[in-house]
Amino acid sequence: MDPECSQLLPALCAVLADPRQPVADDTCLEKLLDWFKTITKAGSSLLLLQENPCLVELLCHVLKPQDLSSRVLSFSLRLAGVFAAQEDCFQYLQQGELLPRLFGEPGPLGGAAWTAPSVRSGWIQGLRSLAQHPSALHFLADCGAVDTIFSLQGDSSLFVASAAGQLLVHILGLSMQGLAEGHPSLQAGDWPVCAQKIVGHIEESLHSTAVPQITQALNVLTTTFGHCHDPWTQVLWVRLSPLVGSLLEKDPVPAAHSLVDLLLSVARSPGLSSSSCGLWETLAQTLNHLSPTQAGPLALGILKLQDCPQVLRAQAFVILLQPLACVLKATGQDPGPSDVLDSATGDSLTVDALLSSKAACVGLLCRTLAHLELLQPLPQRPCPWPQEPLLGAAVTLLQLCRGSASPASDVGRHLCALLLGCVRVQRAALDFLGTLSQETGPQELVTEVFAVLLEYLRSPDSSPTVLKKAFQATFRWLLSSPKTPGCCDLEPHALLVLRELLPVLQKRLCSPCWEVRDSGLEFLTQMTRHWGGQAGFRHALLASEVPKLTEQLLRDPESYVRASAVTVMGQLSSQGLHVTPVSPEHPGGQQKSLLVELLHILSTDSEGFPRRAVMQVFTQWLRDHHADVAGDTEQFMARVLQVASQDLDWEVRAQGLELALVFLEQTLGQFHSHCPYAVTPPVAAPAGPLAQALQPLCRVRLFEFAFRALFDCDRPVAQKSCDLLLFLRAKTASSSGSLQESRSGPDVASVEAALQRWQAGDQGQPLGDLEPEVVLAVLRSVDLEGLRGALAEGSDHMEKSPQSLLQDMLATVGVLGENEADCY
Repeated sequence: MDPECSQLLPALCAVLADPRQPVADDTCLEKLLDWFKTITKAGSSLLLLQENPCLVELLCHVLKPQDLSSRVLSFSLRLAGVFAAQEDCFQYLQQGELLPRLFGEPGPLGGAAWTAPSVRSGWIQGLRSLAQHPSALHFLADCGAVDTIFSLQGDSSLFVASAAGQLLVHILGLSMQGLAEGHPSLQAGDWPVCAQKIVGHIEESLHSTAVPQITQALNVLTTTFGHCHDPWTQVLWVRLSPLVGSLLEKDPVPAAHSLVDLLLSVARSPGLSSSSCGLWETLAQTLNHLSPTQAGPLALGILKLQDCPQVLRAQAFVILLQPLACVLKATGQDPGPSDVLDSATGDSLTVDALLSSKAACVGLLCRTLAHLELLQPLPQRPCPWPQEPLLGAAVTLLQLCRGSASPASDVGRHLCALLLGCVRVQRAALDFLGTLSQETGPQELVTEVFAVLLEYLRSPDSSPTVLKKAFQATFRWLLSSPKTPGCCDLEPHALLVLRELLPVLQKRLCSPCWEVRDSGLEFLTQMTRHWGGQAGFRHALLASEVPKLTEQLLRDPESYVRASAVTVMGQLSSQGLHVTPVSPEHPGGQQKSLLVELLHILSTDSEGFPRRAVMQVFTQWLRDHHADVAGDTEQFMARVLQVASQDLDWEVRAQGLELALVFLEQTLGQFHSHCPYAVTPPVAAPAGPLAQALQPLCRVRLFEFAFRALFDCDRPVAQKSCDLLLFLRAKTASSSGSLQESRSGPDVASVEAALQRWQAGDQGQPLGDLEPEVVLAVLRSVDLEGLRGALAEGSDHMEKSPQSLLQDMLATVGVLGENEADCY
């Protein structure tokens, strides 16, 4: 510990121990505890306490009967645990019976402070830190702490209850460490005392009729098998698996969710899944005993396992598919040639669950669709994959929700009544339908897919979120359409769909709901990005009103829509899909170009999103040598950088630096490396060409923009500017020495003086026109590496020091003088 901190520590401990003093806030106490953890990890806790006896005095003082703050008491308990984690320090604290008084019955356990959840949490965390060595285990067994932890599993605070369960797992693992190398006996008497006590409590809880106790025991076991993979866990499972299996004999199965978590945790454990401990049989029995809603997560977990018997996988897949099989059967559809779906159709429990209530029906179907969506892309998914029946089921669900299905039974009519207008099922089915686009299906079924998607996109009843998902699913299915070899264009059927889509898109771009307009623009962006260069798409788009409507949305009242419109128009223009229309007021002339329109948005839009979108479009245009930019690149750069430098949005300024970097690279030419510290030195270039190359950068005032950004109040902007200038300095290093620059000339001195004023916060004075020689001299004089290091440290690295923390905590109670605190 630093001497300065040692001098401040006694005063701070006195403040913490004094109930009359204002209590430090939780953030300061957490930082203080983290500091002590860092010190004890790096050195001896015992030496720390011997050199700073005020710490032991603080721990003793909090035990006195007084009205001490619960947060200070909680902090002290945690601090004691941090110190006692080292065994020699543990023994030192034990000599004065300090630990039993803190963590045993004489301590907070019997006082009024125990009613505060923060104290109970601090007590648990202190024991968690302390329990690191054999001496700690004996202490836990002797002071009765384990029994208290048992009771805290049912604490009213979820954080305390969860921490208690995790502490039991830690103690059990620590107790069994000595047995990790061999296989411990199944006899309870051969196990360490703490392990016997914990396992006995788990057994007692599993025998209980109270669901909360069963849940607590299952959660402890789940965490144990998830974190511990030593041989003793196999013995533990063999010992407890009959009790776990006996839960399946109860109706209903208690704590089903926790039981599923436990079984999957055991199945993922390397030692247990490969041993003959009856695990697979237990999983099969559980699948049969759980309700359809409870069995779904277990079935998915089994199917995601890498090593699992094929029979069990088949059983799990049947259970997972049962709700969708029931839907197909209820609407009179053949589940297809798949034996899996055919064997899943006759489950009466699933039918009962679907028809019991709207909430149960919707919940079961949404979970099933979500599980199958997660399973579809996995390499270990069942094979063959029933693509055709699943497509049919997804389409049928969407039709049931719209009321356009044709039920073939009373069950189907009941389902239709339950699902009519259900947005949750619509969203889940559209997500699943989009996932199924990764594979194809019969053309008749694909036609049905596009038909139901168009039905949703046309319907005035579709909610904005449903429309967004319908657009996304439609794009994915268009993307997956079979293509002619050697041709990237849309295939004929997809082009027909596109021609039906564009009138729908036109309508949605005029929607009164801004979310719908934004989703339509997002869909157009995706299509233009993929097919903007293809003849079929171009012809269909230009024959529609979509480009004109999109341009009108540049002036939309909603900023998100304006930003999306900027992005789309930028793409359309890049692809030659935006033709400037003739103005009706001036038949002989043209309306202002898109470039002028975007510059106007950049200069005047009150929201940041559209301005950021404009900068991104301009950067891409410059990269692609867009015609509007290539005509007079310098004028374009000068105007954009001038506007961007004055923008209040830091992301706009940062994007301006990205634009400047692209222009710099194009002006200086592409180099071998973008790293300022590349091992290979740049090839020397004559001074004349370098000066000529830098002149355009000076004319557009790129350097003034970059130097001003170097001292930007927003750190990401300053970092980006620093990287840009380092890049430039590295690229010009080999030839800058041959230029006739003078580091002490008046121009260089005036620029350096201006930079110093900018760094101090006065950025009013511009630099004016700069010459290449001056720029290179300034680049050499500015400590860019040091500045980058300072920016990487952050603005509060000084305030994060332990000394500053101690000073601030003391300053809050007036212990320090006025000028001694370093408040932040």
